[in-house]
Amino acid sequence: MSLHHNSAWGDLVAHERATWALAQVMGRLGWDQETMMPRGAAGQRSEEMAALEGVLHARRTDPQRGEWLAVAQAPDAAGEALLRHARRSYARNTRVPADLAAELARTTSLAQGIWAEARARDDVAHFLPTLARVIDLRRQEAAALAQGGDLYDALLNDYEPGITGAEIAAMFSRMRLRVVALREKVLGAPPPAPLRGEFGREGQLRLSRKLAEAFGYDLSKGRIDLAVHPFSSGSGADVRITTRVNEVDPFNCFYSTIHEVGHACYEQNILESYRFSPLGEGVSMGVHESQSRIYENQMGRSRPFTGWLHGQMTGEFGDLGLDAEGFYRAVNRVQPGFIRTEADEVHYNLHIMMRFDLERALIAGDLLPADLESAWNDRFQHDFGVAVDRPSHGMLQDVHWSVGLFGYFPTYSLGNVYAGCLMKALRADLPGIDADLAAGRPTVATEWLRGKVQQHGGLFEPRETIARACGFEPDEGPLLDYLDAKFGELYGF
Repeated sequence: MSLHHNSAWGDLVAHERATWALAQVMGRLGWDQETMMPRGAAGQRSEEMAALEGVLHARRTDPQRGEWLAVAQAPDAAGEALLRHARRSYARNTRVPADLAAELARTTSLAQGIWAEARARDDVAHFLPTLARVIDLRRQEAAALAQGGDLYDALLNDYEPGITGAEIAAMFSRMRLRVVALREKVLGAPPPAPLRGEFGREGQLRLSRKLAEAFGYDLSKGRIDLAVHPFSSGSGADVRITTRVNEVDPFNCFYSTIHEVGHACYEQNILESYRFSPLGEGVSMGVHESQSRIYENQMGRSRPFTGWLHGQMTGEFGDLGLDAEGFYRAVNRVQPGFIRTEADEVHYNLHIMMRFDLERALIAGDLLPADLESAWNDRFQHDFGVAVDRPSHGMLQDVHWSVGLFGYFPTYSLGNVYAGCLMKALRADLPGIDADLAAGRPTVATEWLRGKVQQHGGLFEPRETIARACGFEPDEGPLLDYLDAKFGELYGF
């Protein structure tokens, strides 16, 4: 290796470190915007984020970076992976004009506040001009990225490299048949009794901390705050999560917490040597969601773990009016509700399929923002058999489109599919896992996931990450088998 190649590699790594450190600062501004920032600061914050986005864009598109990438030679496999990510990032960012990147950052920062206002007021008209602007900017960005190819695929690539909208649509059509058949059988059976009562905010937050630690979240390098829409933020030594509290629905808080802890454990468990580089964060949103969903569902909603949680809740709140078996059934109660984040495992993927189809149509220009509400409501009625009663239960419920995250939604279902595969492999490797879950020790599973998935960060491509962990190529089969077995037993068919 020539000295030139050596120095190019060293210069590139130093440049990446500083860029990734600045990106973490940007992430912290976003976290603050959703948690602590005074509402009156929204305009100022949008300018701050646009300015920082300008700095990041300049660093990501610096011609010098391109020169280093052309000649740098990596010393090892991790270095090769870093080059792969950096080249993809350089190609992506040099295609997007700097003024467009800054305008997107400014608009989506403001849009989030406008969406939150519209949602609180159930006022679609208040949000529509902003949504139309965000979609227009993202379509411009997609056109720059796609270079004549499919606009939606270009956006999808930001969240799940290596997969197309057509591949996701094909997987969804295969899944839909079995999910709908299961749903019909479940809804035809008598429902279990729900959990009723009031559960105080402080008790819920105490228990959410206990849950976070039980799953392996390191609170010395994290924190739990409240937000309208629970999320996880950061990587390495600063990974923060949020949850929300509804005093008549404690499962909302507990399972939001467990879900976000799945994301957070992934980020906390990546090898420290990858920090401040493209390898130092989760490899894709699909793989990220596989961690949050396996924590929340396959482990968190399992009979052994809910048995432990029942004991913890009884200790915190007194008699729940349900025994451990009744509690397990209440946690897994299936009903066609409006809210995606509160959806049971049977309905969840139907929520995603609907959003995927709608956003694909929006980006293609086949659906206008002005027609989104009626399209949403019609589709929801068709898929769930329930009429949307107000916009905050319909098209205004999710934050994603306000901040321009088109292409993000399908990764939730992809995460469910990957989680199904991982749980099949995990059960084969850890035959005593149910006893650990019953004792409130899901960290045993977290350790398995750390070794198989989490520590690798961005070392492998998304699908390869899952295939290596499982020992087989991932597909929707294990997830659908798990759902059929679990809910068939629960509902007696």
